[in-house]
Amino acid sequence: MGDGVRDGLKLSSLDSALFDGAGATKGELIDYLEAVGERLVRGVRGRPLSVVRVRPGQEPFMQKNLPKYTPEWVHRVTVWAGSSKREVSYALCDDVRTLLWFGNQRAVEYHVTLLLAENLVDYSGGPTHLVLDIDPAPDQPFEQVVAAAELIHQALTADGLAGAVKTSGSKGVHIFVPVEKVGIEDAAAATRAIAARAERLDPALATTAFIREDRGGKVFLDSTRAGGATVAAAYSPRIRPGATVSFPVPWADLPDIHPRDFTIRTAAKELGDRDPWAELMPPPQTLPADLIAEGHTIPVARVQAMHEGKRRARARRDT
Repeated sequence: MGDGVRDGLKLSSLDSALFDGAGATKGELIDYLEAVGERLVRGVRGRPLSVVRVRPGQEPFMQKNLPKYTPEWVHRVTVWAGSSKREVSYALCDDVRTLLWFGNQRAVEYHVTLLLAENLVDYSGGPTHLVLDIDPAPDQPFEQVVAAAELIHQALTADGLAGAVKTSGSKGVHIFVPVEKVGIEDAAAATRAIAARAERLDPALATTAFIREDRGGKVFLDSTRAGGATVAAAYSPRIRPGATVSFPVPWADLPDIHPRDFTIRTAAKELGDRDPWAELMPPPQTLPADLIAEGHTIPVARVQAMHEGKRRARARRDT
């Protein structure tokens, strides 16, 4: 395959291995990105983009700030990053050409914020979706994730809400709940409350414990994807064995699939001309007031974990 030109872009090293264990080449990544094209872009358009790149002989790395050699035609937005005390120039992947340019830079994973760029710059608006990330315990089968995802499904249904589910492309699943206008803090609170209500349905299976050692082999219901947090986009490849893809699945089909079923070699054929993520996504919903109120009584997991970590460290020093 060698080099080539697509959409006016000069592509290079298409025959090279994508990454160790991918079982695919850089050219096959480009083929996949071109095939899913607009369907992937539809989910990331207008949102600050972070990518995970992998260069030959190097460890994968996340890139947020656009490099100086980025073409002028790539859309971008500048956001102040409080953690690093600097401005970051994020890409906005608003078209397939930008997606292919990133693929040529060996960008495998595509992660976006839940807030649109226009709202993230000054945090003037809220997220378009709530996201719950379901992670299995180490060495546990995917069936554990399926059972825990059904707890979230039940909790949403009990509140008159609906969500769409996709494989994360790794070991778990992401559940997206589209919402009407809601502030960042209220959205984060509602996400915590949904996870807590799901945990109460089967506390022997699922946990909201943020500290790993406190999970006791249970599935983790991660409710921390809020504010400026990012999540792998639907149809995004992942740097995992086999070059898996984050893939939408109907709720009824979830028990019959495995994340390894969807790779950059198989997913485009599975899709055909469809866009199941758009088909399966419910319309935006208004969050119940009692859900938000309950969430505000639940401590923020990362903050609680930080304080608990300090407490345990002091206890170890004292003993």
